[in-house]
Amino acid sequence: MRPATTPIRPSFVLRGLFLAALPLAAACAGSDDPAEGSATSATVFEGARLIVGDGSAIDDAAFVVEDGRVTLVGRSGDLDAPAGATRVDLTGKTVMPAIVNAHMHLPSTREERTELLRHTAYYGSAAVVSLGIDEGDVPFEMSGELIPDAARSLTAGPGISRPEPGRSEVPYWVDTEEQAREAVREMAEREVDLIKIWVDDRGGRYEKLTPELYGAIIDEAHEHGLRVAAHIFSLEDAKGLLRAGVDAFAHGVRDRDVDDEFVAMIRERPDVYYIPNLPDPGTARDLAWLSGTVPADRLSEMQERAGVERPEAREGFSIQARNLVRLHEAGVPIAFGTDGGSPWAAHEEMVDMVAAGMDPADVIVAATATSAELLQLPDLGTIEPGKSADFIVLDANPLEDITHTRRIDSVYLRGAPVDRQGFSARSTGATVQ
Repeated sequence: MRPATTPIRPSFVLRGLFLAALPLAAACAGSDDPAEGSATSATVFEGARLIVGDGSAIDDAAFVVEDGRVTLVGRSGDLDAPAGATRVDLTGKTVMPAIVNAHMHLPSTREERTELLRHTAYYGSAAVVSLGIDEGDVPFEMSGELIPDAARSLTAGPGISRPEPGRSEVPYWVDTEEQAREAVREMAEREVDLIKIWVDDRGGRYEKLTPELYGAIIDEAHEHGLRVAAHIFSLEDAKGLLRAGVDAFAHGVRDRDVDDEFVAMIRERPDVYYIPNLPDPGTARDLAWLSGTVPADRLSEMQERAGVERPEAREGFSIQARNLVRLHEAGVPIAFGTDGGSPWAAHEEMVDMVAAGMDPADVIVAATATSAELLQLPDLGTIEPGKSADFIVLDANPLEDITHTRRIDSVYLRGAPVDRQGFSARSTGATVQ
């Protein structure tokens, strides 16, 4: 029997991730040598509208990429590009920073995790954090690893919760403050990127972390220089977590509209990030844009379900939409996450955030710069000198219509183009032309 101070952590096979659409031919993917993804000569990308990621945009822009990093940004014709630089004409295109997803869940085997990271890169993500439910050593080993044609990953490890038998047995289960602190210490020793906690009784089915328990977790995490992101449901728990010093909300408040007290509390903490993680809005969706990576028979099945209006979902969406807009207007840093393991959900989440009432430019900031700040990835999130050259080339302007983030011409990670054509062929069984 374990000592009373040891956090309970049963083994559990990760379930429920969206893996059905992952390519079956993962073994055919390219080498994992990071050196293969680095650019080695200067390239000037010119003529596009450039969405910087900080809320600004430059028409007829030019930027220089050298050795995988952005070195110059300005207007076409105004840059002193290196002699002999390769020039790429992007006239008529729009460029935005690659997406940073601050709430996903990834598989815990290297093969499946790598393939999902390649799939998210196909759809324009530069980095994702697997926010809890990570098992074993692989998520830690792969944290920050640079894999060609793949987004980089971070991990929150298994996370911490009260016991939830029969539901999710991967997290550390804690019932005492010492267990809570020991769970943090164990993950800190393994160099976890941040701490995830669940404060939710799942509709009264389980005991949830008490203020004493999550207070101990947050205090211990901060002692180790780690941020804490909390899964929440209720407004009252959100208030308690703010009092305890939480760093980020991994979901929005879902049980009611936020009140004046909460708005005042969170405004007093300008370093707290709010990830809305909006629910299904209940609207019918056209999934034809997924044909590049989803086999036709699978896509047909998905479309049959997605093409139906779901009025019963709208009330829950409306509550969270109102909360998002109120907090955004109050100046709260809005970050970005999608939960689950869908590689393309970022584009759907951006549509939902605009439907909630945010401006497309602000949604793009949330999905790029603000999420990079939350995850402490200073080389991502904006297209500026010194940053990693991680960007998406689009065929249309998402500032006019946020669905245009789906109209991807190409994706670049660390200055190198992602092999989207090859990934598409492996995913769908098509022949590469």
